[in-house]
Amino acid sequence: MNILFDELQRQHIFNVAPKRVVSLVPSDTLTLADLGVGGALVGRTDYCELPASLVAGVPSVGGTKNPRIDDVCDLAPDLVLANKEENTKADLEKLVKRGVRVFIAFPTRVAQGIAHMARLARAFHVEGDPAVRDLVRDGYQMLREAEAARGRRTPLGTFCPIWMDPLMTIHDSTYISDALDLAGAANVFADRERRYPLAADLGKRAPLPPEQVAGRDTRYPRITLDEVVARAPELVLLPDEPHPFSEQDARVFLAQDTPAARRGAVVRTSGKDICWYGSRAVQGIPRLRALVDGLRESGPA
Repeated sequence: MNILFDELQRQHIFNVAPKRVVSLVPSDTLTLADLGVGGALVGRTDYCELPASLVAGVPSVGGTKNPRIDDVCDLAPDLVLANKEENTKADLEKLVKRGVRVFIAFPTRVAQGIAHMARLARAFHVEGDPAVRDLVRDGYQMLREAEAARGRRTPLGTFCPIWMDPLMTIHDSTYISDALDLAGAANVFADRERRYPLAADLGKRAPLPPEQVAGRDTRYPRITLDEVVARAPELVLLPDEPHPFSEQDARVFLAQDTPAARRGAVVRTSGKDICWYGSRAVQGIPRLRALVDGLRESGPA
């Protein structure tokens, strides 16, 4: 019997491994496959793209923000994997009210994502499998190596937007910011919180007082191009998700008066390596480290 607690500190007892699972989190879908339990998946989202060979045979229940609740329930899952940020509170509450067991995660640090992978291994009673032990061990070894490397070098000031119109980026209290930090890329907007209303976020009026924005997410500020210039990034990383940044978008940042633009260090890269937690991070963070190291002195090839 394995007893686990989810993000909401709700106790889940796994006397046996789940047999019918709906994943509402793309990174969890991949992690289940890498743990060797992908055969338990009976439902997934439109955005669960990996591994392609597995998800091709698993029906979709809709998007992460708008899953079809009836379709989820019709699949009779004994477990739904969800994320506090990727999925809406209203949808998850509907599932719980209909008697569906929902395990909610919310890693905001890469280490928490590796720990979540280890918890899933316990939930599915595979924590003792040699391949799973190796995967979890490799995850923690990846963290140790990244932390050691980070301590040996000066971080590269980095701007990483997550949306183009409106232009949005990330605060320090996000998984993406921590992934960048582990790769030696210091988030130049780490201290920038989202302000309410929109005009305040764009510097056009005074922000609402804290008591009027209590409970709202302030981790994804909407910013201006002038703010990017003021933060003087040495590197601009443009991920292909959640927004698929294009070459046209890259030209916008290359035209700015920033150290990154002057050295041509405006680079499109994999969003999955930056924002997918769990098993993807085991190889994704080293790839991100290698990318940043390659751009540290020379700019893009």
